[in-house]
Amino acid sequence: MIRTTTLPNGLRIITEKMPSLASVSVGIWVMAGGRHEAPEQNGIAHFLEHMAFKGTNTRSALQIAEAIEDVGGYINAYTSREMTAYYARVLKDDVPLALDVVSDIVLNPVFDQREIEVERNVILQEIGQALDTPDDIIFDWLQEAAYPDQAMGRTILGPSEKVAAFGREDLQRFVCGHYGPDQMILAAAGAVDHDAIVKQAETIFGTLAPVRQAAPQGARWQGSERRELKALEQVHFALAFEGPCYTDADLYTAQVYATAMGGGMSSRLFQKIREERGLCYSIFAQAGAYDDTGMITIYAGTSEEEVAQLENLTIDELKRATEDMTDAEVARARAQMKAGLLMGLESPSSRAERLARNLAVWGRVPGLDEISQQIDAVSTADVRAYAEKMIVQDRAALALYGPAQAAPDLEGLRRRLAA
Repeated sequence: MIRTTTLPNGLRIITEKMPSLASVSVGIWVMAGGRHEAPEQNGIAHFLEHMAFKGTNTRSALQIAEAIEDVGGYINAYTSREMTAYYARVLKDDVPLALDVVSDIVLNPVFDQREIEVERNVILQEIGQALDTPDDIIFDWLQEAAYPDQAMGRTILGPSEKVAAFGREDLQRFVCGHYGPDQMILAAAGAVDHDAIVKQAETIFGTLAPVRQAAPQGARWQGSERRELKALEQVHFALAFEGPCYTDADLYTAQVYATAMGGGMSSRLFQKIREERGLCYSIFAQAGAYDDTGMITIYAGTSEEEVAQLENLTIDELKRATEDMTDAEVARARAQMKAGLLMGLESPSSRAERLARNLAVWGRVPGLDEISQQIDAVSTADVRAYAEKMIVQDRAALALYGPAQAAPDLEGLRRRLAA
């Protein structure tokens, strides 16, 4: 059962009771991520996430970890482009402790200067590691190619030179502008007691004033190319088209389409490019959504000698899907999506994540039956029509990394799409 409560200052509290469980996942989702940063702040939301664990007014970094791990729990956080999440999973009797610790690190970080320097170096190492991981950094570059010179296109980690310059005042300024109760969702799932969580939340958050942050810069898909040449074993290829946002009527059609094209071993791209031609080890397609835009992404890694053939075959498969996508392929994709949805909700952490994200986007949590019905409503004709609409876009985005000198450029791929 899902229950929601909103405090007078705007804090939203949402819980889902899962009677068969003995544990609870509880966390705070803050509507402040990479796209809420000013250009000079790029990377600070992620830096702040790190600093939350480095000490509060009442707990040291070690005490934060010990408080949760002493009861066998787990605590973590992440930063995305649209939100930052802090969460813990504990047994049901330890929920008050978990909520106290999670709220403490969100509301009361001390930003000790020595800890800032330590964590700055950790993040610089993380940036370096990302640059050394081609099938990771390629997606940051693809994002930048899709949304150049705007918040949506900037990396979440931030560039090294900005991370190296952030100070205590920069962190405090971002907190003051974005970390108000009206920008937070407290979500919990598992063996929860909604009323008890609300009562504790009133004590912790009830006197806080809302911040009423300004809306982030709107996303403007433009599409461009980024090619980074390096002597790697493979060329990493990522192609993207603008997709629907969360509230677009085409959302589920786009997801079914992406699943049919590259969502598994039976998908078109996997079968044609890996199984029939042996051009790559890994290839996939996926549909991602944001508040006001979305991306259909295709990724593969291949050799320098094979990249041109792989790119051209990918375009050919995108075009072919407009004409001969079958009922069986669409039915399989729908089944994959529904099974993935249900399997992903077998843990309280996944449930809490779903609660927060749905409440942030729609102001409610659609029932699983409602979502299944929307997925089932996607027909083969819908998918073919969506495939046609997508390939007539003239603003695809392309990222290449590795020995990519011979890879077709973006304009060449666009011409092949239009032929």
